[in-house]
Amino acid sequence: MSHLPADVDVPDIQPDFSAPFFQGFQVIASYILAGAMLVVLIMLIIAGAALAFRGLASDRVRTWAGENILWIFIAAAVLGAASGLFAWFVNFDFGF
Repeated sequence: MSHLPADVDVPDIQPDFSAPFFQGFQVIASYILAGAMLVVLIMLIIAGAALAFRGLASDRVRTWAGENILWIFIAAAVLGAASGLFAWFVNFDFGF
């Protein structure tokens, strides 16, 4: 029968994020999130303007906007949440 020590000295473990490619991953992810957010914002503006002003867009664009504006709002909410979580975890950096 073996005896285990009562006090075990476990050192604090700290992750090492100093690898150079982590910064590159953060910049690439920032660009992808920012680009996707801009595309969704432009789609939201176009869809909202097409629905708000009748003479601004053709019937086909207004039909597309009416069918897809809810999905555009959902995409904007998901991207906003992902950007917020990214900002919270790794510091949102557009790389400019």
